Amino acid sequence: MIEFIGYFFVVVGVLFDLFGCIGLLRLPDVYNRLQAAAKCATLGTCGTLFGVAILNGLNPTGVKALLAIGFVLLTAPTGAQALSRAAYISGVPAWKKSGLHDSKEEMELRETA
Repeated sequence: MIEFIGYFFVVVGVLFDLFGCIGLLRLPDVYNRLQAAAKCATLGTCGTLFGVAILNGLNPTGVKALLAIGFVLLTAPTGAQALSRAAYISGVPAWKKSGLHDSKEEMELRETA
């Protein structure tokens, strides 16, 4: 039963990675692509690593997988937020149908940052 649960998490993680890669190719602008990449890196990688940790138990490989999960959970969303903020401040336009419209306050924030 433990092996089934471990393989289940590995398969779910690989599917999240696959859908994230498809999102990188199909989504229209940098902001949507960053969101897909962050989900892919966080959910896909953590799911796969959690499955590896379940399959290996508390030996060195399983502990390293758990430590890597913590590292990914801290760095992937932070990196995606920093990249999207940098894109916004540098003036990368959003997709026209996204509903993101700049107000005067947002334009002033961009100029002062």
